[in-house]
Amino acid sequence: MKTAALSTGRYDAATYVTTSDGVNIFYKDWGPRSAQPLVFHHGWPLSADDWDAQMLFFLGKGFRVIAHDRRGHGRSSQISDGHDMDHYAADVAALAEHLDLRNAVHIGHSTGGGEATRYVARHGRDRVAKLALIGAVPPLMLKTEANQGGLPLEVFDGLRRQLAANRSQFYLEFASGPFYGYNRPGAEPSQAAIWNWWRQGMMGSSKAHHDGIKAFSETDFSQDLRSITVPTLVLHGGDDQIVPVADSAPLSARLLKHSTLKIYDLLPHGLCTTHPDIVNADLLRFVTA
Repeated sequence: MKTAALSTGRYDAATYVTTSDGVNIFYKDWGPRSAQPLVFHHGWPLSADDWDAQMLFFLGKGFRVIAHDRRGHGRSSQISDGHDMDHYAADVAALAEHLDLRNAVHIGHSTGGGEATRYVARHGRDRVAKLALIGAVPPLMLKTEANQGGLPLEVFDGLRRQLAANRSQFYLEFASGPFYGYNRPGAEPSQAAIWNWWRQGMMGSSKAHHDGIKAFSETDFSQDLRSITVPTLVLHGGDDQIVPVADSAPLSARLLKHSTLKIYDLLPHGLCTTHPDIVNADLLRFVTA
């Protein structure tokens, strides 16, 4: 698949790369061009803005930090098609080629962990130094004959129904409850975090988000994980209500050739926002090791 960018442009001080199938992908690229690049892959249905706490932290440590809005999400094109992991990974490859990223560390959260996994496995040769997966969807979220610990299809059909019925209300409830663990006894919800999640979600395309549920839930990353040879850090919240830990992080760690697994007791799916100091410190140790 051809992944090289066709053109680039600047619109209202925002930077885009245009993929070979005509999708404008928005990206941020901060820090010295000579520094080691860290590439951040966001979760569903969010945008590059979800990485603010990590990008500012690593920028302050002297790294070059890059994050993009997945096709159909945030400020990228609201195209009708291509909302699957193969296209997501190819879009990242176009960005990496355009910026000529070398010795990069790719860091993916949730759906972004699947995207990063497929990118590193299929396109990352000679460009990637390390990979970090945080609350990530691999190896496979869906329950199948071979994956009995997965979630039933009815769970994901329910997400699609709620999105189609009232996306705004669905996103508000999702952020107010299980995503950040705010539905747990004693939790202290941050209204700012909830509304920022809602803002990011509502910026994107309902079609892309609807299709993206299939992409993150039904894609099997087992072969991708087996083929990855770079050191990989696997982090997961022990109280993740979105991507249950028992059927994700430990299984991914076993399939990877060079993995380090760390599970945080009681932390939620959105741990990069709720506990950035913990996540950032572990990422920094991994990146600089």
